[in-house]
Amino acid sequence: MDTLYADFHIHTVYSSDSLIQPKTFVDMLSAHNYIKVAAITDHDSVRACKAVRTLASSYPDILIIPGVEITTTAGDMLVLGTEELPPKPWSPQDVVDYAKSIGAVSIVAHPYRLYGMGDVARTLKVDAIEVLNGGSSTAANQQAKQMAKEIGLPGTAGSDAHQISELFSVCNQIQADLNIDSVLNAIRKGLITTQTDAKPIHF
Repeated sequence: MDTLYADFHIHTVYSSDSLIQPKTFVDMLSAHNYIKVAAITDHDSVRACKAVRTLASSYPDILIIPGVEITTTAGDMLVLGTEELPPKPWSPQDVVDYAKSIGAVSIVAHPYRLYGMGDVARTLKVDAIEVLNGGSSTAANQQAKQMAKEIGLPGTAGSDAHQISELFSVCNQIQADLNIDSVLNAIRKGLITTQTDAKPIHF
């Protein structure tokens, strides 16, 4: 196993509120000193996943994890390891069940921020809680971290980037091989730590 660094929450122009072009994102990831793993998690869309993975395929040191941020009936949830949308209705439990059925990972996104599901997350059999979100306040991240600790789930980090300057503001350190299954298994097993000292690359 290697020590990998990853950003698990990134939006492209396929999210209506994001300005990040797929090619620009791949260029930024390629240029970064150590973050080489990233998940594409557009809002209720997987349309960018194939394009980004194709663009990144010429870089053997980069791993793109296809994913999505689903607007569930109770709050936002990330699904990592899917190139398809879960079937509706998007209740939290239905999304969790979908993720398990295809070997993907379900993560409660920014639980104590706008569009977060708060304490509802305690009732779900998700794989992890996002405890470090680049768009959340320190207090909201601390609440999420405390909840993850109390319910015994791994914590993940994601920049939640919607523009280039926000990319890689936080990251995960993971013990895994450079392939999707290994990274997803590392999340499930808690072989992951979060950190805030990641710095974006500026051209």
